[in-house]
Amino acid sequence: MTDGRSTGLLGSDRPLAEVYDVALLDLDGVVYVGEHPVPGAPAALGEARERGMRLAYVTNNASRTPLTVGAHLRTLGVDAKDDEVVTSAQAAARLVAEQVPAGSAVLVVGGEGLVVALTELGLRPVFSADEEPAAVVQGFSPDVGWKQLAEGAYALARGLPWVASNLDLTIPTPRGRAPGNGTLVGVLAQASGRRPVAAGKPELPLHAEAVRRSGAQRPLVVGDRLDTDIEGAVRASTDSLLVLTGVTTPAELLRAAPHERPTFVAEGLDGLLVPHPAPQPVAAGWSCGGWTASVSDGALQLDGDGDPMDGLRAACAASWSGPVPTDVAALARLGFAAP
Repeated sequence: MTDGRSTGLLGSDRPLAEVYDVALLDLDGVVYVGEHPVPGAPAALGEARERGMRLAYVTNNASRTPLTVGAHLRTLGVDAKDDEVVTSAQAAARLVAEQVPAGSAVLVVGGEGLVVALTELGLRPVFSADEEPAAVVQGFSPDVGWKQLAEGAYALARGLPWVASNLDLTIPTPRGRAPGNGTLVGVLAQASGRRPVAAGKPELPLHAEAVRRSGAQRPLVVGDRLDTDIEGAVRASTDSLLVLTGVTTPAELLRAAPHERPTFVAEGLDGLLVPHPAPQPVAAGWSCGGWTASVSDGALQLDGDGDPMDGLRAACAASWSGPVPTDVAALARLGFAAP
């Protein structure tokens, strides 16, 4: 590995699939978008597996069980096994199990994903505060309504431990953004005057659950979001690969705060199969491949030609090692959409 000074980006002379033992893969925006696979993703994952990399599919969505997620992945052409799926519901259930006696009743404000995860750890899911739960666990489900939220409020008024699978305020749907678990957690927070312990990204319990279940010794986090996937990797001191097939745009990447900066960047999951050159400091700024990048008077400057990803790597180095550019129109030279 080589490091471009303080830029945060590393270089690797070998393909990442041959360097890291397990890829901890986010799903939506990385492996699929909605009901469709990201172009090239199934083939790239198959090739990574052939090169010896093991795969874990790590999702903040607590509504679906690993069996459901595994089945969905297989319909998309991804050769995923059910036990390779790790959900925030599983991480939340483990947090609860660490706080209450075995066999305890746990009030569920959520759906099947939490029910299965709690049962797996020997806890008893209930849906009424009158059933004397020892804790409250909350995760996204499209069926959560006033009645479940009210039961949660009644239980929380007793001071019971409260664990949330994740705090994502929104979720993507084919019709646009919709309220996520964080929004529903906000309802109970307002009603109870309390805040839960969160299990999902960017918090560490889900990362720890994925490492535990996959047996990873040298994991690589792969995601499309700076504020969940990459921030979680930084908190866990784990290397990460940001792919540009989901939420994060190149312009947003250039403006990433230190706690949201990935170790590697690629257009998609093919980035697991190739070496990654590290940006190098030069008199004019930073170079990578055939590109040189610098920031002058608040504007990103890009010169050269070659692989657009090398240009983006150089641009990241220039942006992260000094004043963050306010004008990134030069990204158009790399073929990226205007910011």
